[in-house]
Amino acid sequence: MQLSATWNYPTSIRFGPGRIAELAATVREAGIKRPLFVTDANLVALPMTQSALATLGGDGVALFSDVKSNPVESNIAAGVAAFRQGAHDGVVAFGGGSALDAGKLIAFAAGQTRPIWDFEDVGDNWRRADATRIAPVIAVPTTAGTGSEVGRAGVVTDERMRTKKVIFHPAMMPKAAICDPVLTVAMPPPITAGTGMDALAHCLEAYCGAFYHPLADGIAVEGTRLVKQSLARAVAAGDDIEARANMMAAAAMGATAFQKALGAIHALSHPVGALYDTHHGLTNAVFMPYVLVFNRKAIENRIRRLAAYLGLKSSFGAFLEWLLELRAAVGVPHTLAGLNVGDEQLDLIVAMAVEDPTAPGNPVPLDEGAARSIFRNALEGRL
Repeated sequence: MQLSATWNYPTSIRFGPGRIAELAATVREAGIKRPLFVTDANLVALPMTQSALATLGGDGVALFSDVKSNPVESNIAAGVAAFRQGAHDGVVAFGGGSALDAGKLIAFAAGQTRPIWDFEDVGDNWRRADATRIAPVIAVPTTAGTGSEVGRAGVVTDERMRTKKVIFHPAMMPKAAICDPVLTVAMPPPITAGTGMDALAHCLEAYCGAFYHPLADGIAVEGTRLVKQSLARAVAAGDDIEARANMMAAAAMGATAFQKALGAIHALSHPVGALYDTHHGLTNAVFMPYVLVFNRKAIENRIRRLAAYLGLKSSFGAFLEWLLELRAAVGVPHTLAGLNVGDEQLDLIVAMAVEDPTAPGNPVPLDEGAARSIFRNALEGRL
């Protein structure tokens, strides 16, 4: 195993019920005087969103909400235009992973002269950016899944290529995050389930990755335990603040841990999401057990240790059984058919999956034959 690595850890996090009251102070401390408040169309009219916006005051503050559930390039371009037109000097990104990613991408792209695709997370593309012109971001998650509030990248769909791409720069890390679990109480059960399974996918793929990162491993293991303890509770009782807080922590932990690796779950989920506009976390949840079984020969010992930590029998089978029970309990479809996904674009999905930037992190090489097999199994329910 290669024992040389570079590790990074997240931003300042203000965590706990009621911490949203500190938004204005957090913005000021980041040196932002004219924030662009970025959210999505589904959140903009909610009282919690309007209340957060009102705390920032009126002078120099503007609202931008033209963000799809899977952000596309035109959303980012419109946000950049609004940022420049309002002479803004920072972004408050408020919402789920889509709004947070869009906010970070707007703050990044507004100061650059090259198209965002020039900064795709491939090799050292990030070095092309002028880091001095990346605007600061304050991130306020209202879901508990992506962990984008502690991430250094954003996902955006290239509509021309029908491909999700990851744009990365170290300075895209928010200056601060406010993680207030009360903001997640209004999430309906299906969204709670999908975002929570996204957090689990991040923890699980990070833990199973082959790279050397024991710090990330420890965070991923505890993040998985929090999901086991709290996701079903949060789905069943949305006002369970302890469960909501645990899931919000697990989301940030998953996104911190996956600097180590992601893998075939995300490599297959990204093209399916781009082509069928499926919910990202829910798509991850459907693929999860099929990828786990595919990777078994490389990860069985790790999964045994994880199962023991979770209080399960120390075996791959026990962990898989728990995962299947959790999916059923929170309403995750067992197959891709439950997401209205078929095999009519299978060749394109396979080609996109093996080229996805997360594919190299899979502990078993993901070639076209493997991607095709996993997809077929997920479509037909074969484990």
